[in-house]
Amino acid sequence: MPDEKNAAVATAPAATQQHGEAAFFDVDNTLMKGASLFHVARKMYERKAFTLTQAAGFAWKQFKFVLRGENMEDVHAVRDSALTLAAGIKVSEITALGEEVYDEMIESRIWPGTKALAEQHLRVGRKVWLVTATPIEVASVISTRLGLTGALGTVGEIKDGAFTGKLVGEILHGTAKAVAVQGVADRDGLDLSRCWAYSDSHNDIPLLTLVGHPVCINPDARLRRHARENNWPVYDFRSGRRAATFGLKAATVGGAVYGLWRGFSKFRGPRL
Repeated sequence: MPDEKNAAVATAPAATQQHGEAAFFDVDNTLMKGASLFHVARKMYERKAFTLTQAAGFAWKQFKFVLRGENMEDVHAVRDSALTLAAGIKVSEITALGEEVYDEMIESRIWPGTKALAEQHLRVGRKVWLVTATPIEVASVISTRLGLTGALGTVGEIKDGAFTGKLVGEILHGTAKAVAVQGVADRDGLDLSRCWAYSDSHNDIPLLTLVGHPVCINPDARLRRHARENNWPVYDFRSGRRAATFGLKAATVGGAVYGLWRGFSKFRGPRL
């Protein structure tokens, strides 16, 4: 079973802590619209790190993720593809890429409502952590830019300053998130019954049930049902875009894929 030591921690200065309390936020579809790793992949494609066929595969997985939420098969497929593509890339390059991705692609996709919730926790002195399957190098950039306490993220094995294409432990997803948060609680003396957790996915139910204040944001159908059965609060910040979402669902698969293709082609640059 994965443990907390397998989740890298990126920390930043925070306000004086309200003793024993903290808030933990998922990233993809909770803090921001879509999957952060998709935007990393798009930037890597711009730098010619992989082929157009591979880019199209990432685009299709992003489309399904936005449309229906997390699916374990897709999560593992993205993980395996990303590990293969990352082999040999310098850690410093990924960190720099994370900065670019945040400025160009992630910042504009952050849900203002979720950001406001995180800021409210900070204002009253609670630590705020991101807990995400996103690589720690990218998660730490998001956390730092938002002025949060830190991040727990997936850790890639590093040798001689470059990624080997292997993981340290497991991808930080599902039950692994709960284990990592428990480790932070044990280390920092948190009372989890007085802590908050936020997520959009039923895969994060182990994390949400770990804390005293679980909150669902933009929940998928299974999490929404679970929240209703357990009287958990639900925030849906997608309401202003429901018409667009309905139109996307009604569109043909070919039209949706074409739109994503166009998104990648903007960054393709001249071809010989």
